[in-house]
Amino acid sequence: MSSDASRERGSSTVVERKLQCRALLFLAYQSLGFLFGDLSLSPLYVYQSIFSGRLKQVQNEDAIFGAFSLIFWTLSIISLLKYAIIMLSADDNGEGGIVALYSHLCRNAKFCLLPNHQASDEELSTYRKPGSSDRNIPPSPLKRFIEKHKSTKTVLLIFVLLGACMVICIGALMPAISVRSSVEGLKIEAKIKNKSIVSLISCVLLIGLFVMQHRGSYKVAFVFPPIIILWLLTIFMIGIYNVVKWNPRVYQAISPYYIFKFFRVTGKDGWINLGGVFLCVTGTEAMFADLGYYRQTPVRVAFYCVIYPCLVLQYMGQAAFLSKNLSAVPISFYASIPDVLFWPVFVVAALAVIVASQAVIASTFSVVQQCHAFECFPRVKAVHSRRWIPGQTYIPEINWILMIISLAVTVSLGDMNNIGYAYGMAYLIVVFVTTCLTSLVINLVWNQSLIVALAFALFFGSIEILFLSSYCMKILKGGWIPLVLSVVFMVVMYVWHYGSRKKYLFDMHNKVSMRSILTLGPSLGIVRVPGMGLIYTELATGVPASFTHFLTNLPAFYQVVVFVCVKTVPVPCVPHEERYLIGRIGPKSYRMYRCIVRNGYKDVYSHENDFENDLVMSLAEFIQLEAEGCYGNAEGSVDGRMAVVRTSGKFGTRLLMSESAGFEEGSSVSPPGALTVTSSKSPTLKKLQAMYEQESPELNTRRRIQFELLNVIYKDPRVKEELMELVEAKRAGAAYVIGHSHVKAKWNSPFLKKFAINLYSFLRKNCRSPSVGLNIPQICLIKVGINYHV
Repeated sequence: MSSDASRERGSSTVVERKLQCRALLFLAYQSLGFLFGDLSLSPLYVYQSIFSGRLKQVQNEDAIFGAFSLIFWTLSIISLLKYAIIMLSADDNGEGGIVALYSHLCRNAKFCLLPNHQASDEELSTYRKPGSSDRNIPPSPLKRFIEKHKSTKTVLLIFVLLGACMVICIGALMPAISVRSSVEGLKIEAKIKNKSIVSLISCVLLIGLFVMQHRGSYKVAFVFPPIIILWLLTIFMIGIYNVVKWNPRVYQAISPYYIFKFFRVTGKDGWINLGGVFLCVTGTEAMFADLGYYRQTPVRVAFYCVIYPCLVLQYMGQAAFLSKNLSAVPISFYASIPDVLFWPVFVVAALAVIVASQAVIASTFSVVQQCHAFECFPRVKAVHSRRWIPGQTYIPEINWILMIISLAVTVSLGDMNNIGYAYGMAYLIVVFVTTCLTSLVINLVWNQSLIVALAFALFFGSIEILFLSSYCMKILKGGWIPLVLSVVFMVVMYVWHYGSRKKYLFDMHNKVSMRSILTLGPSLGIVRVPGMGLIYTELATGVPASFTHFLTNLPAFYQVVVFVCVKTVPVPCVPHEERYLIGRIGPKSYRMYRCIVRNGYKDVYSHENDFENDLVMSLAEFIQLEAEGCYGNAEGSVDGRMAVVRTSGKFGTRLLMSESAGFEEGSSVSPPGALTVTSSKSPTLKKLQAMYEQESPELNTRRRIQFELLNVIYKDPRVKEELMELVEAKRAGAAYVIGHSHVKAKWNSPFLKKFAINLYSFLRKNCRSPSVGLNIPQICLIKVGINYHV
């Protein structure tokens, strides 16, 4: 019997390993199509960019071999060592990218400038990595210094925003250079010599590319990995063919000695064109920035086993071809293709460009959405699709802005080398920002010594600064474009963050004291009407001034009041059961509650149908837990008078839910064992509501859930009364109250502050309404006007 059991355990272990292996290979297969497209396209333009300008006259075997040696070691140090080996381990609960590094730092130190942090946020299961015990480790001097000085926090934020701005620039420049380089092949076979025709074809393809993004690239996303794999196999075979046919000795150029030979032959011009070498690693950042869609191991497997060897052999093959065909440098990639394979390779290259560009543009949308979560970008419309990649975002406004920039760059610069300077400059700054942030993570998060962090920063930073010094010589030839664009984006993003912070501090300073609320009595000095009022505020504590402003102008409000605060916690995702933090404001008779909705910077905030239902269930659970005296037990973690109630084992059993069949209140049948709660609405109001709902198409798709009270004996009759009022209020309907604020700078403010606040006010007026971002139904919306003088 024991032997049979051991065999069964052994067979089950083998099956589990096979399933894990299949899952790993499938993720590695997917990552080839969505992470490495940009990196795999670099052979189209690297050698052309290196041997441009004065180096067109310096073409001999030593220079070609030296260029390949530079490419090989740059690819090995930056892509392989820095990113594949080190950076993939600097993830933030599986997420990567500049914003993820900043979030990781904000969690482990008080670097965030928005003062909405709560102690309960640190109790989230995703706030700290499992098994981490860094709370007992004394803070480093660097951490104490940054936390003590607000200016250093501001500098850190600006540095992060610089990297994010450059990512947005990459979203416009990468399609431009990739499409242009793929179309360059027409100069060989189609004999197109006119640059304007090449630019026109490139512009048509770019317009189609961004329109395809608008129509939904997810519809054809399943073909992305096969296209990139076909492209990689193609350049791999062409590389081997060129090595064997033209110069098998090219493998000797792997020796760093040939780098010395390159600079001996080229001199100062070699240093000036060094930026062309860096183009061989553009696209590497994607394996870290989009890590959240996959995992570390599949990404590493894909890079080690497929990407790295294919690229090395392709660059080696081009070097072998160019060493015997020096005049073909301007069109090195397409010239090195055998004539029979030219058109098939051209088609595959065009498809690979489309796939890689789609992935880069989607990554840009993701960065914009993450910046918005940290109040560093104006409100934009975000469309989420889960049909192929969960969590992928499409932002229409950003899509068209990127298209305009991409078309403008393609038409104005014309020369592909100049586009390469702009693209390389943007990518190099992103890589440098990542290096600096990672060195902070090494010291402040991984708790390594400052010497280790400085060693990382100095080793990789010195290499990147060397490339940057080369690009500084190309600022007038295209390198200025990402600098100018980043300044524009930076002003918008920082002003938005500055204005949001000032507005929050104004709300904090002018919030209503609890003493004034308590003096009003349970009725709040107004008429309490049937229904539920959801008051949206950015405050996580206190009563906002907009509430009293509303009562001053309209002395009536709903019988149940819930202050809803939607905020971002510096974690990638918040588990749904930990998302809602429920509490009470004032005595029980006031029927005033608070709900804090906590989202991660990668979370998709969905308010549509289930928020009201989740809120009612959470409030019912809170009322019961409060009556049972369960605070402090395992059923709810508490922050003052706030509790995470969805972790309770009894959650969802306090009320009975039933789905309504129609518009009428009584159209649903009460479940057995439920107490019927009659609506307090008059027949006239019910009839008007039914007519209004029938005329509103957006309401026809919403689920109509009704709640019933359990027919059980309650120890405290006040609990039953409170639950009855909650159910009755939900049945009467919910209204959403949101502040319609107008922000102005004080008359005696300095010029820069007035400029920033006025720009912030302009952006607020012309960007998406908060109700759109929160998915609040317009027919249930009440806006309260209020002026802010900050």
